Amino acid sequence: MKYFFIFIFLCHSNLFSQSNEKIDSIKYYSNLANSNIKADNYKKALFYAQKAINHSKAIRNIQAQADQTFRLGKMYFDLKKYNDAIKTFHNSIEFYKKLDPSTNYAYSNYYIGLSFTEKRNFNDAGIYFNTTKSISDRLKSADTAEINNLLDLQKGIISKFKGNDELASAIFKTIIAKPDNPEILNSRTEALYQIGTIEATNERYNLALNYLNKALELNIKTKNSDQKSNILLALSFVYDKMLDKNNAYFYLKQHLNLKENISLLNDKRLGIDDYDEFKESERLKEIRQIVTKNKQQDKTNKFSKLISILAIALISILSLLSLSLYKNNIIRTQSNMMLKEKNKELEIARDKAEKASNARSEFLSTVSHELRTPLNAINGITHLLLEEKPKKSQMHYLSSLKFSGDYLTKFINEILEINKIDSHKFEIEYINFNLKQLLENIQNSLKELALVNNNQFILKIDSEIPDYLIGDPTKLSQIMMNLINNALKFTKNGTVNVVAKLKSIANENATIYFEVTDTGIGIPEDKLKSVFDSFSQGSIEVNRKYGGTGLGLTIVKKIIKTLGGHITLKSVVGKGSTFSFELKFKVGSQLLKVEQKQKSYDDSVLMNKKVLLVEDNKINQMVSAKMLENKGIICDIIDNGEDAIETARNNKFDLILMDVHLPGINGTVATQQIRKFDPNTPIIALTAISLDENREMLLSFGMNDVITKPFIPEEFYSTIANYV
Repeated sequence: MKYFFIFIFLCHSNLFSQSNEKIDSIKYYSNLANSNIKADNYKKALFYAQKAINHSKAIRNIQAQADQTFRLGKMYFDLKKYNDAIKTFHNSIEFYKKLDPSTNYAYSNYYIGLSFTEKRNFNDAGIYFNTTKSISDRLKSADTAEINNLLDLQKGIISKFKGNDELASAIFKTIIAKPDNPEILNSRTEALYQIGTIEATNERYNLALNYLNKALELNIKTKNSDQKSNILLALSFVYDKMLDKNNAYFYLKQHLNLKENISLLNDKRLGIDDYDEFKESERLKEIRQIVTKNKQQDKTNKFSKLISILAIALISILSLLSLSLYKNNIIRTQSNMMLKEKNKELEIARDKAEKASNARSEFLSTVSHELRTPLNAINGITHLLLEEKPKKSQMHYLSSLKFSGDYLTKFINEILEINKIDSHKFEIEYINFNLKQLLENIQNSLKELALVNNNQFILKIDSEIPDYLIGDPTKLSQIMMNLINNALKFTKNGTVNVVAKLKSIANENATIYFEVTDTGIGIPEDKLKSVFDSFSQGSIEVNRKYGGTGLGLTIVKKIIKTLGGHITLKSVVGKGSTFSFELKFKVGSQLLKVEQKQKSYDDSVLMNKKVLLVEDNKINQMVSAKMLENKGIICDIIDNGEDAIETARNNKFDLILMDVHLPGINGTVATQQIRKFDPNTPIIALTAISLDENREMLLSFGMNDVITKPFIPEEFYSTIANYV
């Protein structure tokens, strides 16, 4: 009898360990499936998902069978195997019907609807979306909001494909107007894309571009490759309809490249042969499992009586385990809730920071535009008065006015430069240039400033530096001009040394060390960090004595950081300052010839030329017309886009000066209309917005060149001379 009970205990222990092994195996194979999905190895992922389902069946765990079957259906959907996805989701639904309603139950119906949508079977899709809605309404969960957003999106897509564009647009606009929420980001992106295609179909191409570009911006966050491919194709279509072949080809090429990458990725995930082989192996496994199950059933019956005897003991042990798991689950749930709350706080803080940054950028752009227009009038009138040989007593006032206008122009440009860097719209060039020649040119341009303060200006260039480097000479010039200009301004009867030294060279990469040292007034130790802040010059006294905006060093620091370097400052009050930094360059093989822009022109070229000036601001009309007439140019003035089109249609002009912002039809649309009947007359854009941000866009409408306000007279005349 003693040995009998020992035998019974050992059998029970074996059965218990086998049961635990099956429970653990579900989680084990599920984790393996997840890791293989992340590695894009869907063949193994499908294999382990099926393993998890098999073990769920073995222990008769309906919840696990439902969840694992749902997971397998989702894999088929991701692989675009929609027939298999529909069949598998149907199987998961049969299990979920035996359980309490859940989000996965709702999503099973939703993905069947999506699969039918992909197969263009919108009637069946609508049935399953309605079922999803019914289940969602019964649930009291935060996830139902996401399901409802997805259902609204699909309702709009179905309405669109059935030809009800008005209803579809209303639905999509409702989704777009919802408050910012990462959970509906993908739905909002898709809604923007769908309404963009509707606007394109109705030939409202500007609206279509607006929606599609917003969709492309949001897609960066969703990282949905298929969605991005569709958006790029739609953009190409719209630009093609707008006869903008360059942009049409550009987006079409991106679409084709992305489509090819997606295709390669799907091939990598699971080839056709591998998939057929997997399906056949699963069919054979099912047959073998049925046979094995029948054999095992006979064996199981033999142990049924033994299991009944030990049931009470098993229940007691499992109760203890359940209690322990329950307590651990409560602790884990509380920890997760705390983490979710912290994450929400961080997301809110991030969103606030982004909104503040965007508001700042929009404010600076608006202020810049509003300042440039009256500033153009100030600078223009000053130029005209100086050309009219004023009295000597007036020269002082006019010179001061010109200085103030130039100062304001520089101030606005520096603010825009900082805004551009902070907004990540700062583009870096990589071209061949001669560093030695660049530094020598800077030295020559600043010699007069050195003489004003009786300073020695010494330039030391390491002979080991390669003749040609590949980088951004414009940005480097901006850095050096700011640093050297400051050194010369804050130093009197002293010395300014500029050093360029080769620190290292390897694998065609050269690291150059730059240093600007002066013997000027120096900077207090407590101001060494704040001197790089905007509008900071160390102290109010320095600002009053030496002038300046306090933005130069801010721009220098931001540009150097963008180029991959770090600026260092050492300074002693009364002895001077040293600014140093290092930048890496590729070694160049030859200097590319760059066509130099014509700086001079012959006044005779402008005489008796007929120019149409399209400008709505009365003061700017007067200034621009007077500047043109001073060169013998015949000027006709129009103050709106509609009249400009008709005037250009009925008259012959040597040149059209077109303001971009006009009442009614703006300058870009007017240019497009003129180009339909006159492709030859040069059209130059007049704009108060930054040239670097808008030049390519303006040229795409058919304009030949761009002049920014406020005008620099010589550049104004030179640009006109190039085209007449």
